[in-house]
Amino acid sequence: MHLAYPAVLSALLFCTGLYGVLARRNAILVLMSVELMLNAVNLNLVAFDVWLSRTAEETLHSGQALTLFTIAIAAAEIGIGLAIVLAVYRNRGTSDIDKLRDTAEGHDPDHPDGDATDSDASATKAAAEKAEATA
Repeated sequence: MHLAYPAVLSALLFCTGLYGVLARRNAILVLMSVELMLNAVNLNLVAFDVWLSRTAEETLHSGQALTLFTIAIAAAEIGIGLAIVLAVYRNRGTSDIDKLRDTAEGHDPDHPDGDATDSDASATKAAAEKAEATA
């Protein structure tokens, strides 16, 4: 088999995962997209290891060993990532990444734009006092 076939498949998998990371809003789908990207890297490691071992007549298989380490790290990353997502879902009631931005400094979850500034609060207070004065 030519090296181009797994390399093209790996590139397609990586691009699909990258699109998923950039376009998705659900945290679980983002984690699945990261897994796709890691699997693309694993496919490249194994394909290049087989290709290099044929040309160099070596039996070291360092690419396959590195793939096993990558799989172990990916499993730990997904386990920790899912635990964090579940904890956030229990506290917030959503796993939507855009709605979780209210945890950052200066963001108000009740404000439509997500930002609550002092000028907005003072303008609202002034409008309420004006309405009370005219009533």
